[in-house]
Amino acid sequence: MPPKGIFRARQQCLALFLASTRTLVHVAVIALAALGAAGCALDVLSSPEEVADRISHQYGWQKLTLPTKSFTLRGYFRASQTNLKQLTVYIEGDGEAWINEFTLAADPTPSRPFVLDLAVRHPRGAVLYLARPCHYVRDTKCHSRYWSTYRFAPEVVAAMDGAIEQIKQQTGASSLVLVGWSGGGVIAALLAARRKDVDEIITLGANLDHAYWTAMDRLTPLDGSLNPADYVQVLQKIPQRHLIGAKDVVVSPQVVRSYVNKMTDTSKTKIIVLEDFDHDCCWAKNWPQLLNRP
Repeated sequence: MPPKGIFRARQQCLALFLASTRTLVHVAVIALAALGAAGCALDVLSSPEEVADRISHQYGWQKLTLPTKSFTLRGYFRASQTNLKQLTVYIEGDGEAWINEFTLAADPTPSRPFVLDLAVRHPRGAVLYLARPCHYVRDTKCHSRYWSTYRFAPEVVAAMDGAIEQIKQQTGASSLVLVGWSGGGVIAALLAARRKDVDEIITLGANLDHAYWTAMDRLTPLDGSLNPADYVQVLQKIPQRHLIGAKDVVVSPQVVRSYVNKMTDTSKTKIIVLEDFDHDCCWAKNWPQLLNRP
C-alpha cells in the first residue's frame, strides 16, 4: 500500500494547470505565468528528468550516471570549493511508486525531486544527491518489487553504497554525512549500519521502523526489505538527528520513537518534532536553518 497523501502536491499543480486551459488563450497565458511563479507550471509540462536537470543546472551541479553491480543510479554533484574532507550525501524518498491505492506505477521517478531541492541549499562543502534505484535510469533489474516490498532490499542498499563509494574516492573525502527524507532516511540509516566512515545521520519524516509503520497503518509489510530498527545496536553509536513533522500523517512521530526506543544508549540520538510541519511541508523553505539546528 502507498503512503497516504503522496499525490497531493502533484494533483494541486495539475488542477491549476487544467483550470487554466478552460479559459481564453490570453487568460491561459496569464494563468501559466502565475503557475510558473508558484513553481508548478514547469513541473507539469516537463519530464521528471528535465525538472531535475533544470534544478541542478540552475545551481551549477554536475549530472552523474553511476553504474553499480545491482543498479545504475542517477546522481547530481557539487564539488567543494574548499579542502573539506567530508562528503554530504542527500538521498531521495520513495518517489511516485503508486498510481493509486492498489496499483504500482510503471516508473517510480518523482515528478519533482524533493530532496534535490534540499541538497542545492546545502551551505558548503562537497554534496552528492543520490536518486533511488529505477528513478530516472531504467535497466533490466528494474522490477516493481524494488519500489514496493523490496524498496530497502540488500541489493538496493548495496547499490547506493557502491555509488557513494565512487564519489568518495573521487573527492578524496574521509567521512560522510547522510541525509535522507522519508524512505531515503531509511536508506541512510541502513548505509550507516554497514559503513565505518559516517559522522552523522540526519533524517526527515523517515519510517525508520517500517515493521511498526506498516503494522500501525495497516500497510503491506515490506518483507523483502532490511529494517533499521534491527540494527540499532550498531546505529546508536553514530550521532543522529531525526526531524519529524507533528502533522505528518504519512510517517507519524511514533514511528521514529519506535526505532529509538529499541536502543540501549540514546545519548547520541535526537528526535526533533516540528509543530507546523507535515510530511511534505515545510522542509525546503526552511533549509538550511533546520540543518544547522542543534
